[in-house]
Amino acid sequence: MARLAGRSPRAAPRSVDVARVAGVSQKTVSRVMNGEPYVSEGVRRRVLDAAEELGYRLNHAARALASGRTRSIGVVTLGTALYGPATLLMGVERAVRDTGYALRVVNTMEGDASGIAGAVDSLLDQGVDGIVISEPIEEEGDADLSLRTDVPVLVLGAPPPFTAPRVVTAGIVADRLARAVTEHLLELGHTTVHHLAGPARWYAARDRLEGWRATLAEHGRREPPVITGDWSASSGYAAGRRLAADDTVTAVFAANDDMAIGLIRALLEAGRRVPEDVSVVGLDDIPVAAYMSPPLTTVRQPFDAMVQDGFKRLVHAIENPDADPIPAQDLPVELVVRASTAPPPHRTTPEHPRVSL
Repeated sequence: MARLAGRSPRAAPRSVDVARVAGVSQKTVSRVMNGEPYVSEGVRRRVLDAAEELGYRLNHAARALASGRTRSIGVVTLGTALYGPATLLMGVERAVRDTGYALRVVNTMEGDASGIAGAVDSLLDQGVDGIVISEPIEEEGDADLSLRTDVPVLVLGAPPPFTAPRVVTAGIVADRLARAVTEHLLELGHTTVHHLAGPARWYAARDRLEGWRATLAEHGRREPPVITGDWSASSGYAAGRRLAADDTVTAVFAANDDMAIGLIRALLEAGRRVPEDVSVVGLDDIPVAAYMSPPLTTVRQPFDAMVQDGFKRLVHAIENPDADPIPAQDLPVELVVRASTAPPPHRTTPEHPRVSL
């Protein structure tokens, strides 16, 4: 590739310089650098090679002045190390990295009176072009929340009951995840399934609870009393000690893997074998789930695919405000069956056929 002549080595390269080296128009350089379609792969490669050789980068500040956009996206996320929210945030960071947008993150904390609305207001004050809300929870005053924003909003996970001018949602509806778990246990022959729920303020926990409840009702099964945890293994352990004392319990669906792990520990300590006496299923497929004793049956959440799909549609809404929205990707429910589930005691064959979700 030819070297650019006639410019000082200290001068910052411009798009016209990239165009000259690549042998294309300046408009083509703009299309390539902004990820626009209708550019052949060969031309795209020449432009990117030229940009790399020259050390060219888009001047986003100039673009913001010209377009009225800051090329930044704000993220509202719960300040927590819990696997789901933390994994979603890492996925957002990866998705943003190659788009030319900057990322601005505001953490909300449980008990924060301003909650989601306060975090959104903070991001709007910074001039973001779009907002991502990751795994929201209900704070005081959030009922019938109406976000006053004129930028698109992407919600990852179970959406709260708010309204905004343009809302994009991404992910698998949590009740489908719960249905997959409950169906699996009923197919194995268990007469009912107990549920260890997440905190009621979490919209995801509510949807998992409703999915479990609806599936039992559809099959005409008794709904046992719900035990509520706080997503931690310690709360699962406490629930397991209670359930271990009830000999009628043969199957438990824990709303996340950490609680399922604590639950199994308590059952084993009480002399209840897993899965011979009690089957246990979690949700999320955290990395350690496959290496437990026994390995944990769970539902794997497609976090990366969820974020990529949602972010693509959010950027489309930002950059094409008058265009039709991109349809959401239909993400599959992936039940990962391991050794923590089996038919109930004294039963070796399933009694109930699988119901497609």
